[in-house]
Formats: sequence, structure tokens, C-alpha cells
Amino acid sequence: MAKEENKGTEQAPSEWKQFIYNPRSGEILGRTASSWALILLFYLVFYGFLAGLFTLTMWVMLQTLDDSVPKYRDRVSSPGLMISPKSAGLELAFRKSDRSSYDAYVRALHSFLTPYNDSLQASNLQCTQGRYFDQDEEEKKQSCQFNRSSLGPCAGLEGNEFFGYNEGSPCVIVKMNRIIGLKPQGNPKINCTSKVENVTLQYYPEYGKIDLMYFPYYGKKTHLQYVQPLVAVKITPSNTTGTSEIVLECKIYGSPNLKNEDERDKFLGRVNFRVQISD
Repeated sequence: MAKEENKGTEQAPSEWKQFIYNPRSGEILGRTASSWALILLFYLVFYGFLAGLFTLTMWVMLQTLDDSVPKYRDRVSSPGLMISPKSAGLELAFRKSDRSSYDAYVRALHSFLTPYNDSLQASNLQCTQGRYFDQDEEEKKQSCQFNRSSLGPCAGLEGNEFFGYNEGSPCVIVKMNRIIGLKPQGNPKINCTSKVENVTLQYYPEYGKIDLMYFPYYGKKTHLQYVQPLVAVKITPSNTTGTSEIVLECKIYGSPNLKNEDERDKFLGRVNFRVQISD
């Protein structure tokens, strides 16, 4: 009995060797070389066909796309608002007597406004105010000038290098996000409200106006020199001593096709931020 068990265990490795390669039939893993060649050829043709079909499908789809304009633009019909300088939680806190507390805000504003320098904007056009600048038929899109100097004391130019932060009257830049093809109706403007009454708000350009000549926008690949219009808000609390905490909400007004009351998106046509000023 023991001999038969030993014989069975000795035959098992031999069977595995024959399965891997059988010298009598020439089979490898149970198939002849010609059988393996036919299987490999089948899968090569099959997967090659799938790869070719996928490539052709992608190529046809890409032919329907415009390199500068998204194919579908129906999800976002109205732009959002954002401020500069940006900060965590949209909260600006600083001490006017401590330059290090607002130095990051000042540097962020200078960097943000660099493309608006008058020397750079001189290459753009002086467009007709109050009219859309349509260029649908033009292959090369031109841009209208928006000079940094039009932001008055919030331009950060000579004499106002600190944007009022050193005086406790900081400037905040409000910008409207770019949307390709957008044409605001009416006379759009940015207006801000404060939850406290002892605050004076000054707008640059005057009345927070956003001129129609900066629309429509044609996309960053074709509208290379384009810069969106800005509105600077200078915040001056009446309490010049102690600590002032100001909560502001800025919205787009004056344009029927621009939304500013959507509870699902708190940045659609509006932006809320907090400014805390200490001595």
C-alpha cells in the first residue's frame, strides 16, 4: 500500500512536466505551436481593431470641438465675483501700524495689477465706451485698454504704494469672472453694502461701472491681450482708532441677464468678505 502511494506522488511532477511541454506531441501548455500562433494572431487582430475604432472615434469627436470655445456653455450663464487680494476664508485682517501684517496683501495687489500697467495697455485699443466690441469675423482678436491708473488711489501707484492699508483705509479689487461670449445687458456695475453703517465706500471707476466695451470675451487662445474690467473699492471706517470689523457683500447690479441671488452658489454675481482693521 505504501509503495502505491509513493508511486502516485512520483508521477505527479512528471504529469506537470508533460503539461508544460510534451516532447511526444510537441504541445506547450496543452497546445501546439500552430494553435498558439493562431490564438495570438486572433487577439492581435481583435485588439488592434478595438484600438483603431477607439482612435477613429476620438478623432471624429475632436473634429467637432473648437480649440478656443467650449462646445457646451449652458451650465454657467452668469459670472461669479472674486476679490483681490485673496485670503483664507475671504478674511483680511491687519494692523495699520504693522507693515508686516499687510505686506502680503500689498504684494498680491501689485502682482495682480501688473498686466494693467499703462505701459502694457498702450498696445491695446481705445474703444468706444458703452458699446460691445464685437469681433466675430476677425481672426485675430484685439483688446480694449483698461489702465491701472483709472483705479485712482487704489491703483497702487506713486504715493499710494500700500493701497491705503497703512492708513487703515484698505483697497479691495473686485473682478468679474470671464465667460466666453457673454454680453451683459443694461449698465452693469458693482455695488457693495456693509452690515455696519459707519463705513464709507468709494468706487473706482466711478460708481463701480463695468463698461460694455470689454465684452464679449473670445477665449484665452484667441483673445491674447484681454484683461477683464475691474472695480476698486476703498473702505474707510469712520472709527479711525481701535478695531473695526467690517463685513461686506458686493453684487452685480444694472444688468438683467446677470444673476446675483442664487442661494446654491454664493459666488454667482456676488462675493462676501470680511475686513478687520486694528491700530
